[in-house]
Amino acid sequence: MASKVDRIVARLQEKIADGDYYEAQQQTRVAASRYIKTQNWPAAIDILASVSQSLLKAGQGGSGGDLCLMLVDVYKQAELKPDSTAKGRLLTCLRLFSAEEPTRKRFITEMMAWSSQFGEYPAGDPEMHHVAGSIYAEEHDTYEAERHLILGTRDSPDILFKMEYAWYKESEAHTAPLYAGRAVLPYLLVGNVSAANSCYRAFTSALNTDNASLGVQDVSTSQSDIRVFPSLPLLNFLGLLLLAIQRGAPEVYKGLLSRYATQINENDSWLEPLEMIGEMYFNIARPRQSNPLMDMMNGFFGGGAGAQQQPQRRAAIRSAQDGPVAEGLD
Repeated sequence: MASKVDRIVARLQEKIADGDYYEAQQQTRVAASRYIKTQNWPAAIDILASVSQSLLKAGQGGSGGDLCLMLVDVYKQAELKPDSTAKGRLLTCLRLFSAEEPTRKRFITEMMAWSSQFGEYPAGDPEMHHVAGSIYAEEHDTYEAERHLILGTRDSPDILFKMEYAWYKESEAHTAPLYAGRAVLPYLLVGNVSAANSCYRAFTSALNTDNASLGVQDVSTSQSDIRVFPSLPLLNFLGLLLLAIQRGAPEVYKGLLSRYATQINENDSWLEPLEMIGEMYFNIARPRQSNPLMDMMNGFFGGGAGAQQQPQRRAAIRSAQDGPVAEGLD
């Protein structure tokens, strides 16, 4: 059977070499479908993986991408687990896509959905997120890179920091906290305190090296060291926030929010993340969102069960001192 599959692949690759791309794509779909009907998953996977990669190498992103999507669908039908071999095929395909090929984004979405459904990580496999995020970072597609690197591996924080810092350097010095926050706050929201600290330290170190005029002050105590940037209060806030999380100190957190309220309110994109961080790490309940219609109904009927129910905290949240840890990330 293996030799038969090899012959099929060789014949299809000859068509690609001859420039008959559409025919190669269609015949690949037909050949793979025959094996799918008999649930011969290895044969279908070998054909789809080999020919899709050949098409992508030939610059045929549409045809190759179509077969890549079919490959992921076979993975799902076969209920294939995301082991190194299965992931390796998909990541090889991913690296062969051109940045301009629109099918690539759907392929990334589908392969993450597969790894989430049949793997151990609900948000998708970290290695696959890392590769996707790294590719987007190289292409300077910052928003897509952030989405994936935040859910990546131990190597992801360094790439995310470098990307955010390069982006910051295109702006003014006083905007540094906003770019640092793009790494620190999302990592805290997924429970990866170690990565948040790593990005903060790397960012402040680079900032100190590149901007001698900022007048940085190093403050050391018996328990911690921190750089203070007198002209960048929100950057100081991030550093103190990380210390408060490590110590599990809700009163310190509340004090920080009060001390830096003016600066935080000027940057309203931080408001909701900080409410979530307060709940995750310090057991501070988020403000209830007002619903005027429900408030009126509860007033008419004297409250009732709906009015008395409290939002349940997620079972995955650990103690305020330790903070939640995203498995496979920290």
